[in-house]
Amino acid sequence: MEDKLTKIQNELKVPKSKWNDFSKFNYRSCEDILEAVKPLLDKYKCSLVLTDYVEMVGERIYVKAVAILTDTENPGLQINSQAYAREAETKKGMDDSQITGCASSYARKYALAGLFLLDDGNDADGQDNRKDEKPRKQPSKFAIDFESIKEHCEMIDDIESLTEYYN
Repeated sequence: MEDKLTKIQNELKVPKSKWNDFSKFNYRSCEDILEAVKPLLDKYKCSLVLTDYVEMVGERIYVKAVAILTDTENPGLQINSQAYAREAETKKGMDDSQITGCASSYARKYALAGLFLLDDGNDADGQDNRKDEKPRKQPSKFAIDFESIKEHCEMIDDIESLTEYYN
């Protein structure tokens, strides 16, 4: 089973292709992971089952998601991964079932990420994916040239020079 999992982990590519306008970052969803892994499950004769459990920890409710990968040629061979997500007490514009659904989706995404070794450390803004060197963007005509300002400021030695520079 570990051999099949290793092959899936090495072949599975799930880029962070969605954009969060509010927080300004790229992300991948649970659905993105499931869509990308399905052909590999078929190729390596495996099945994947996601199950949620709701657990109370102190005063808070958590959703525990468990991802179970099974070898369909030998159903006794399984590997699982689990992740937790805490329900928000309230979320503007959402009813209670939607809040639970969000926690479920989040927990499932991280259970899958753990199982398939999806690395969150390689964010798009941390990579240089250019194949060829591209010219740098030219600064706008309104860009501040701090070196030039510094040089001019060093030459100002009285109020008249300062007034002349300012004008």
